[in-house]
Amino acid sequence: MQLDQRAHTLLKALVERYIADGQPVGSRALSKLPGLELSPATIRNVMADLEEMGFVASPHTSAGRIPTPRGYRVFVDTLLTVGPIDDKTVDAERMRLPQPLSNLQPQKLIANAAQMLSSLSQFAGVVQSPRRESVFQQIEFLRLGEKRILLVIVDPRGDVQNRLLLLDQDYSPSQLTQSANYLNQNFAGLSFDAVRKRLSGELQQLRDDMGRLMQAAVEAGSEAMAEGDDMVIAGERNLLSVSDLSSNMSSLRQMFEMFEQKTGLMQLLDVSSKAGGVQIFIGGESKLVPMDEMSVVTAPYAVDGRIVGTLGVIGPTRMAYERVIPIVDITAKLLSNALSHS
Repeated sequence: MQLDQRAHTLLKALVERYIADGQPVGSRALSKLPGLELSPATIRNVMADLEEMGFVASPHTSAGRIPTPRGYRVFVDTLLTVGPIDDKTVDAERMRLPQPLSNLQPQKLIANAAQMLSSLSQFAGVVQSPRRESVFQQIEFLRLGEKRILLVIVDPRGDVQNRLLLLDQDYSPSQLTQSANYLNQNFAGLSFDAVRKRLSGELQQLRDDMGRLMQAAVEAGSEAMAEGDDMVIAGERNLLSVSDLSSNMSSLRQMFEMFEQKTGLMQLLDVSSKAGGVQIFIGGESKLVPMDEMSVVTAPYAVDGRIVGTLGVIGPTRMAYERVIPIVDITAKLLSNALSHS
């Protein structure tokens, strides 16, 4: 159901008041806000309609109303006015990611960016480390024993990854050399996913046992290259002072399980990187956020124009989105610039 202008105006006023005060907002309080020019009776009727449509809810302990996840979604998508961060703040934060950066390791930049997100927002900052490209420049097979082979992968930058292959048959040194030569001569510089697709059509021309070895190498290589993915989280302790998130043990347990396991958070950041631009995931609405009272504001960052990861702020659903969104946006731009010049 579409909301009319009056309903939009009241929903915006209610969400802004609730974010500022943290208390359920009553019709009388809304009627006193400047610029509304609506009677308490009219406001009560509109609030009742908004509650019936699921945009606001009435806590049992109060006659006032609070936004629901659906109400927050309408607010951030259509009603929110986001202003830029002031130049002094941008300049101060740029100093945390100094240029040029030839002597600064990328992982140090990642950690600085996570701390910067936390200190500016006063919530938790998270930065996904740049995803490792699953491209190999060269591979080798080293026979360690019967049915045990060490797969050595060299990427285009010269970094080396090792993977132990436990196979169901033994291979001679000449078979291993022949298989490695075939992969290097035909597929060097491609991703393992591309190799997998190309191999599926060519394996029929190869001996079955050699084909099985190459398939095992491609699967193991793809897993090995993906193992570098990780994230840096800063300021988790800030969330302990947010009553919405720390008001009960169940919420605290959920929150710190998310930080400890990281799997769900990594999935959320992966989804964000594919969408592009600033994304807002609201708990209770997004299945990727484990708690109703939590929201995550994210943005992808790039190296030389190619998106390699995502960063964001983790905080309560009741956060000042108009302030957090530009913090996330400018940090993504600063980190992209810093990594591209490192």
